[in-house]
Amino acid sequence: MSDVPLHRHALLSDCGSAALVTADGSIDWLCLPRFDSPPVLGRLLDDVAGHFLIAPAAGGYTSTWRYLPSSLVLETTWRAVDGELVVTDAMALGAQEHGHELGRSAPGVLLRHVRCTRGSVAVRVEFAPRPEFGLVHPRLTLAPGAVIADGGSQVLMLSTDAHLQIAAGCATGDLILRPGQQVTFALQQWDPWGPSAKVWKPRKIRRRLKATETSWRSWSSLHQAYEGPLRTLVHHSGVVLQALTYARSGAIVAAATTSLPEGVGSGRTWDYRYTWIRDASMTLQGLYVAACPDEAARFFAFLTRAAATQLERGLPLQIMFGVGGERDLSERELSHLSGWRNSGPVRVGNGAWAQQQLDVYGALLDAAYTLRLQLGDLDESTRLFLRSAVNAAAVRWRENDQGIWEFRGQARPFLHSKLMCWVALDRGIRMSDQLSVTAGQLADWILVRDEIRESILARGWSERVGAFTQSFGSDEVDASGLLMAIMGFLPASDPRLLSTIAAIQNSLQDERGLLYRYQGDDGFEQPEGTFLLCTFWLAHALALTGQTEQARDILLRAAGYATDLGLLAEQVDPVSGELLGNFPQAFSHLGLVNAAQALAEAEAAKRTADVGRAGRSRSS
Repeated sequence: MSDVPLHRHALLSDCGSAALVTADGSIDWLCLPRFDSPPVLGRLLDDVAGHFLIAPAAGGYTSTWRYLPSSLVLETTWRAVDGELVVTDAMALGAQEHGHELGRSAPGVLLRHVRCTRGSVAVRVEFAPRPEFGLVHPRLTLAPGAVIADGGSQVLMLSTDAHLQIAAGCATGDLILRPGQQVTFALQQWDPWGPSAKVWKPRKIRRRLKATETSWRSWSSLHQAYEGPLRTLVHHSGVVLQALTYARSGAIVAAATTSLPEGVGSGRTWDYRYTWIRDASMTLQGLYVAACPDEAARFFAFLTRAAATQLERGLPLQIMFGVGGERDLSERELSHLSGWRNSGPVRVGNGAWAQQQLDVYGALLDAAYTLRLQLGDLDESTRLFLRSAVNAAAVRWRENDQGIWEFRGQARPFLHSKLMCWVALDRGIRMSDQLSVTAGQLADWILVRDEIRESILARGWSERVGAFTQSFGSDEVDASGLLMAIMGFLPASDPRLLSTIAAIQNSLQDERGLLYRYQGDDGFEQPEGTFLLCTFWLAHALALTGQTEQARDILLRAAGYATDLGLLAEQVDPVSGELLGNFPQAFSHLGLVNAAQALAEAEAAKRTADVGRAGRSRSS
């Protein structure tokens, strides 16, 4: 059903596309061949959009699930008095993919393996593909070892050794499995005008499942160095962030889904299956902590290609791209779908692609600066791209924009945008040698950086509120003001910074200890939930300013909303505490990672200082 709570979904990924599996054994979301392709299974957004169910046919079963260690291979175990069933699900990785090669040659195949481990279990199978968001009801036919779904622009093949029947556009089966018996499934697509796909035999499916688990573990073994608070969840967040990476190009998507609402019935439904420069740049920093930064060079190469010549031609940098580098992401609504919990509209594309958001320059340069050692000697095209981004920030910082939250109203002088232009100049100055900056250009950058700083201090501060506010001349606070601490704009002890953090807590924190992004009119009648990224920013800022006990409390509160599989959505319903928004959300996971790292460093520094004070006390 399209109203299954988000915490009852698991993510599968082959670093090219994604699927969501419910705790009831149904795959209700699967896009092939890419994250941003129309789904072939889309019941997440409406019952008419297709599903693939494997579960016990009878009641009385309880289930538990887990990811196999250091992987996104899902194992669900169903238990009852008279039987036990284990279902293993994954999206297949390439046969020889290990370590840094993860996902680059994945075949685009969903794998499911079912085995009875005790007693006798009646198993229900339902395969109802509905490509193109349910617009296509394909013709299903049986073939040796497979079910073929033919309709629209693609052909699907479900390889299986199970005996299925076809009726009313659905392939179904009622199987009786006894100890040691097993059945397998592999779902793939092929070009209807190309050569036919080959059936996946049961042995190949079992072998590829094992190889996929091994591939994930090989990546994790190279990419898990973090030690600190929430170690297991931080490491798993690294896996999730990697799972949201389109390995073929190096792009990183904001989330695996579209149109999951930020408030039930709010109309706040957006397509997040694209790569935002801001989100992806920050995600790289999360990978730097939780996993490994080796993906950075490929991402910068992707951006250099995707945004080719935009900056050199004096154009603003586009804020987001398709995972292959596509620029036109025009938004449309699908009126035939009701949306999750009837919370439409369902949208494809994202109108924000044409917005001006000045913070992208700072996010880009901050990521480059954080990862400068891993990037090493930059090629000239990357140096030119990054220099051009700094120059664009220097030229455009006075302009108004739509801001980090992508307001669709009139452009404004958002403080966060000005701050991130300052970051672009500041990081560019620090990287001047690596970027081959001339002495004259460096001097110009220093002048502009200092000018932006003075403007923020003079126009971004509200004496009435006692805080830096959402935009110049405004008296409303915004959670993005926390980045003034995180980006190092002011010293941690600066009273204006501490006052801003306190004002944000007083104005935006709910009873659960979570933060809203902002308060006030944003063009929507219905409110949204509290924002997990902003709450992790709060923990991060508190840690940086030495308020470690409060930082730990906030971090643990926000992390407590992770599902039992360690997945986070974008927001939390302030009344029910349920997860809201697209799922899983890269921003939330990277916020957790960076806040945990900041707390680990702050607590270590505090312990060192305490030891030093104790030593001086003894010596005196």
